Amino acid sequence: MIAPSLLAADFLHLEKDVETVNSHADIFHLDVMDGSFVPNISFGFPVVSAVAEIARKPLDVHLMIVNPEKYVERFAKAGASFISFHYEAVGSASGELLSRIKSLGVKAGIAINPDCPVEDIFPYLLQADFVLIMSVFAGFGGQKFIPESLERISKVKAELERMELNDVAIEVDGGVGPANARALKDAGASMLVAGSSVFKAPDPAAAIKAMREA
Repeated sequence: MIAPSLLAADFLHLEKDVETVNSHADIFHLDVMDGSFVPNISFGFPVVSAVAEIARKPLDVHLMIVNPEKYVERFAKAGASFISFHYEAVGSASGELLSRIKSLGVKAGIAINPDCPVEDIFPYLLQADFVLIMSVFAGFGGQKFIPESLERISKVKAELERMELNDVAIEVDGGVGPANARALKDAGASMLVAGSSVFKAPDPAAAIKAMREA
């Protein structure tokens, strides 16, 4: 599945880019940043709600924020179909928050940055619908893909297979594009988040197609 990240969209013509996702991709990826967990601020409830009004594909809300437990209900009400939060922000309460998100009728995901050992999230895989492996450090779009992310994806995939959790998806976010889509899929990723490689491409639809067919 291809999930274009609206962080890289043209906010003066957001409806046009939303329609690109509606017509050519599978999921909307929305990065919510608070300026505390990451050194950047993006958007919040009004933008998510506005996108939800015209979206024909599910909304995947990635919370790069402190205290995500305070806001999951509001994002679910705003239209999110997927909500992920960072293990680094929640720690040992991750299992409880995953269960709480699922109780809202939303798919629940746990995210980790490149400097967090993937083994740290293994205890919470049973409660997760998906795992989000950051292949750059959360906070800014347009960063270069970290090659070691492929091994991290493979480790998570192997653990999911060992636990027979075949329905838990692996999402990857950061520096994703047509050039590495095949390698990411081979490593075990099934949800590819792509921002700049889609919305900064001369032909966004062609970029999405190239990743889908890689």
